[in-house]
Amino acid sequence: MLPYINLPFQYAASVTGASVDELKLIFSFLLSYPLAGALKRIPDAKPYQKNLFIILVSLFYLVGLFDLWTGIRTLFIDAAGAYLIAAYVAGPFMPWIGFVFLMGHMSLNHVTRHFVNTPDKIDVTGAQMVLIMKLTAFCWNVQDGRLPQKDLADFQRERALHRLPDLLDYAGYVLFFPSLFAGPSFDFVDYRRWIETSMFEIPAGTDPSTAPKTRKKRKIPRSGIPATIKAIIGLVWIFLFLKFSGWYNPDLVLGDQYMKYGFSRRIWILEMLGFSTRMKYYGVWHLTEGACILSGLGYKGVNLKTGKVDWDRLQNVNPWGIESAQNSRAYLENWNMNTNHWLRNYMYLRVTPKGKKPGFRASLATFVTSAFWHGFQPGYYLTFVLAAFLQTVAKNFRRHIRPFFMTADGQRPTPYKIYYDILSYLATQIAFCFTTAPFVLLSLPASLRVWARVYFYAVIGVAVSMAFFASPAKPWLTKRLKQRNQNSLQPKEKAEHPLMGLPSDPAGDIDEAVREIREEVEARRRRGASIGMPTGADMKAAVENKLEKKL
Repeated sequence: MLPYINLPFQYAASVTGASVDELKLIFSFLLSYPLAGALKRIPDAKPYQKNLFIILVSLFYLVGLFDLWTGIRTLFIDAAGAYLIAAYVAGPFMPWIGFVFLMGHMSLNHVTRHFVNTPDKIDVTGAQMVLIMKLTAFCWNVQDGRLPQKDLADFQRERALHRLPDLLDYAGYVLFFPSLFAGPSFDFVDYRRWIETSMFEIPAGTDPSTAPKTRKKRKIPRSGIPATIKAIIGLVWIFLFLKFSGWYNPDLVLGDQYMKYGFSRRIWILEMLGFSTRMKYYGVWHLTEGACILSGLGYKGVNLKTGKVDWDRLQNVNPWGIESAQNSRAYLENWNMNTNHWLRNYMYLRVTPKGKKPGFRASLATFVTSAFWHGFQPGYYLTFVLAAFLQTVAKNFRRHIRPFFMTADGQRPTPYKIYYDILSYLATQIAFCFTTAPFVLLSLPASLRVWARVYFYAVIGVAVSMAFFASPAKPWLTKRLKQRNQNSLQPKEKAEHPLMGLPSDPAGDIDEAVREIREEVEARRRRGASIGMPTGADMKAAVENKLEKKL
């Protein structure tokens, strides 16, 4: 750490009540703006200088500002390990070996963080969580580059790496300072297109008058205004968080005063506790996204409808989408959006065999990955499990209740749809403030205590709803809908993938798992095979058969 660098932060901490490390983190986000502006001004023809600048700034943040020497070691182990695995491990299991190595290493740090228990101190775990997303994706992108093009989906073709990047480019990708501590994450192909400036090439036939404005000979369009807007919005959210967190915090819902309020006010306080916590993330993610925009990496091309440049390539959160959500899916898909993309593209779809639809195995693998990635605090798991069942309840209401408030063809709302929207909005927000409380409180005793103080209302609501849709009421509703909508062409439901790793239909996934087990047992019985655990020799033979070589 640089000498005397803590002095201004110690003074600011005494005035604001925030911790020194929290203030330094905000300072690093703000400092990234002028540094990102300087980065953009390094000549496009000298990408090595951009890489060196990125690396030096990140090293300053890690050791000059936070004294995280062990953090450098942690990030180096992850980055070096992933690169060596991608370079020297052949065969279809390479990305999975990289995944196990990276997740295992991060899990050790999560356990250490859990037992040290100093939430006001910044450690490298947050940066490592961002890096894990980038490096697991990197391993898959390298693997896709080794496969025949005809075997790849469009997304895989676009992101495939046909050769390993040089170490300087790779180090710049790993240590990209605007998103070092809090994201957003992105794939290496985005970084390569940015540093080579191919991201900013104008498609042939584009009207020059609609081309993005640039300065001098730079290809990166002007991005000062959208970056400044993001910074202002982020600072407003941070300011609101500092104010609201003083009024609504864990101490309030765990204290004696909380039980002196009526039931409805206790729910309101729980809602405001969740909202004030989300403000912190809204602020941080807007600040980091703005710095990425200023560097040019947030560029998404020109919007053909508006003719304006889109800068939301790395958007990570949509506060309005969350706060106005009328169902669980809308709530979750607007939160931590890049993590949703990572879980979908590099776990959910990767577990699914080619030619098959994702099912129980994909949902379970994605759920476990999301849970382990977040850490081992019991509160996370209470939130994840209950949110998964909330998704099932919400899906049942959308399938079997909502159509009664739409026209027979399902295209237009009836005059009564507004009442359904209001009730679904209130139900979603009230259910999620209960569900996400353990995510804020973290510990099991605190989470259960707060849930008990509001009589486990969301748990009871989920249980009653699931019992209702498991009763004869569900086929009755289905019959009524068919009678009502006869001869009308209904819109097809979109295939849903897990959000934040949560299965969209846990009950259906469990049924599918039971069905798969029964089918496997029946198949073995027909073959006359006994059912038991494989021996070590059996497992070795299976691996050799898969790899097509002797071990």
